[in-house]
Amino acid sequence: MNTNYSENNHLVLVGKIVSEKNYSHEIYGEKFYVFNLEVIRLSSTVDIIPITVSERLLTGLELEIGKKVKVEGQFRSYNNYENERNRLILTVFAKEIIEAEVVEDEKDEVTNEVVLVGYICKKPIYRQTPFGREIADVLLAVNRAYNKSDYIPSIAWGRNARFCQNMEVGTEVKITGRVQSRNYEKKFEDGTTQTRVAYEVSIASMEIANNEETESEAEAEEVV
Repeated sequence: MNTNYSENNHLVLVGKIVSEKNYSHEIYGEKFYVFNLEVIRLSSTVDIIPITVSERLLTGLELEIGKKVKVEGQFRSYNNYENERNRLILTVFAKEIIEAEVVEDEKDEVTNEVVLVGYICKKPIYRQTPFGREIADVLLAVNRAYNKSDYIPSIAWGRNARFCQNMEVGTEVKITGRVQSRNYEKKFEDGTTQTRVAYEVSIASMEIANNEETESEAEAEEVV
């Protein structure tokens, strides 16, 4: 079966650079850097999203703080072994970056959208908030070239949460949503805490992949 990995995992962000680029790693002589992009939601809440970019995309483009750019790429994950523990790290892998000022019809442009086609790899966790809002945590495995996979934490809301709560592990789904950042407190065994940032996809729509009869008709319930 031929798989189009760019269609399995496609992301578009438009935002403002809010950090200097820092060296990340090098593969076969190609250097990669990381910087943070500030993306504003309709509610004016701000998401700070890490972008990984090859030096080859930076020819003729300066990543200056305050500059507005459009990033197209994929939402990826990798494992980082820290203090003898495995930690899932998420980043946007840029395949194209351009200055947003040169984008046509900027007012109508999507500023934060990701489309993923992957497999449910853990039983979705359904719950309700004290205020009665329905939520389901979904971990999606998205295939990548060279037999690799990205593991993307996602959150479904309302009817989408009910739709996926009984899905079996291995179900192939297509989701559309946005990448968001969230601060949380990590507690350690010695009683100390540390503020960390989690990245996830807030699901706006979800459907069973390649199965029109069971497609979810749930409307997007935007989280602010």
